[in-house]
Amino acid sequence: MSVSALSVSALSDSQIEDLITQSLAARENSYSPYSKFRVGAALRTTDGKVFQGCNVENASYGGAICAERTAFVKAVSEGHRRFVAIAVSCDFNSFITPCGICRQFMNEFGKSLEIFFVNDDRTYKRAILEDLLPFAFGPEDLPDNSEKQKA
Repeated sequence: MSVSALSVSALSDSQIEDLITQSLAARENSYSPYSKFRVGAALRTTDGKVFQGCNVENASYGGAICAERTAFVKAVSEGHRRFVAIAVSCDFNSFITPCGICRQFMNEFGKSLEIFFVNDDRTYKRAILEDLLPFAFGPEDLPDNSEKQKA
């Protein structure tokens, strides 16, 4: 089920299934004692490596980090900057979408990122980041982009 105007995924069915499996597994590591809202993410790089992330809450609430950003931070900290897709799952039987700060964070690495919203029963919806964050502000909007980090 596609939310995006793009009708075909860049990933094979088996690659999508792997992302779904890994996002559901990542959810198991969630630290969410306050909201009880466990979220898992699996982020695929252009070279096929997958990084998992889960949400990690904090008693100060503002110190929490979402599963999507956790996966990106892990990947970037290991030298990856180019991504194909991310799958996001939660405990509820509904399709959740990334929050605003996660959308902006992901935009830093490309507007064409595929996002799979995963239910417990492994069904999913698909979107492209640009559809979820139209008219996004990104690195290309900065006046002096000559010092931009190489992708």
